[in-house]
Amino acid sequence: MLDEKKNKIKEKEYSKKRDRLIIQIIILIICIAVATFVLIMTFWAKNLSESADLKPIIYIYPEEKMQITVKLGKPEKLTCTYPKYNDEWKVIANIGGTLEDLETGREYYSLYWEGIDYSAGKNMKEGFIVKNENIVQFLEEKLEILGLNDREAQEFIIYWLPKLEENDYVYIRFKTMEEINEEMPLIFSKNPDTLIRVMMEWKGMDNYKEIKEQKLEKTERKGFTIVEWGGVEIK
Repeated sequence: MLDEKKNKIKEKEYSKKRDRLIIQIIILIICIAVATFVLIMTFWAKNLSESADLKPIIYIYPEEKMQITVKLGKPEKLTCTYPKYNDEWKVIANIGGTLEDLETGREYYSLYWEGIDYSAGKNMKEGFIVKNENIVQFLEEKLEILGLNDREAQEFIIYWLPKLEENDYVYIRFKTMEEINEEMPLIFSKNPDTLIRVMMEWKGMDNYKEIKEQKLEKTERKGFTIVEWGGVEIK
């Protein structure tokens, strides 16, 4: 009888220890799950804060009326397009630059896409530091060197100037063709004689800072020409 009572006491103690162990294991699992969730959210938030939106538009200037298909090499990065991008844009391009979308039948003067850029600000060792009052003159000069005509340069400046002029100084760098092609390849059913891709990355600054000046090469337009310009704010 005494042994039976002792056994029952031992069983109760064992049961309590087992229950405590189970509770501890459950708590540990919950802690690991919470910590994992926090790490994932931190990583996601960091990547989101370091990403930015590219906002390019594309002009097509054929030497004669032609049908052309334009494809974006990394469509998974797209966040917005106009006209709607469905695996490709298929348009009739006219000599003056107007485009007829074969899917909608509407006329456009350019193609627009917006996408995520994770590379913005990775190379800030060179570029330009531009004072607020000099931004317009700076852009007019540099965009001409890069090959934009007056209309394209004016549209570029009209779009970006309000954002740039909010700052006392602006860091500006133009991405290289290699960087742009890596970020978002462009694929055409007929390759142009001249392809111009201008992508400005910029960051507002409170003070002037010495920096290595970026060297830009003069771009000449000839023959069938496709032009793309856009920009991205470094977050």
